[in-house]
Amino acid sequence: MTTELRVYLLIEDLQRQFAAYLATPTRARGYPPFEGQHAMIVEVAPGLAIERVIDLALRAVPGVEPGILFVERQFGVLEVHSSDLAEVRRAGAAVLDGIGAAETDRLRPKVLYQDVIEDLTDQHAVIINRNRQASMVLPGETLLVYEVTPALFAALAANEAEKAAPDNTLVDVQMIGAAGRLYLSGSTGSILKARDAITEALDGLEGRSHG
Repeated sequence: MTTELRVYLLIEDLQRQFAAYLATPTRARGYPPFEGQHAMIVEVAPGLAIERVIDLALRAVPGVEPGILFVERQFGVLEVHSSDLAEVRRAGAAVLDGIGAAETDRLRPKVLYQDVIEDLTDQHAVIINRNRQASMVLPGETLLVYEVTPALFAALAANEAEKAAPDNTLVDVQMIGAAGRLYLSGSTGSILKARDAITEALDGLEGRSHG
């Protein structure tokens, strides 16, 4: 049966806040990654095809560790990581070869929405913090919200944003589902720097158009 490659994403040099988030996902727990490691994230359809994907990766490179294995309604998601970038690349190559796909067969990221909200009100901060999966946003900070599809590209967005402006606070990442969402807070200057880094990283990815 044909396996559709939706996302193939190599994330080099996991940043501190994003690595901590990946180590404690709310819906799928595996081997936790650490700051400075490298990750490969794959999404395929049908969902159960992800079991073949993880088998391909781990048989080819037993040294990589799976952090997330998740089967949702339509798609399957896998994240593996290692301190050895070459190992992660080999695992990814084994997956692509095994399902007969190329990296550029993935979907191109599509930005659905982005906004920068300055001087966040206290009530707004409170209600965001009740739903967060990472650190807290504080009143008076500037908030970046960013939405992209497929959802897993929010992972790249979070890591690239932290590389560009590590002083920002990672408030929330939603990277599984219909769309990926990222919440970042900090000073206006740092938030704008992070936003521009996200846009540049997403624009630089090749892939097929959304049908």
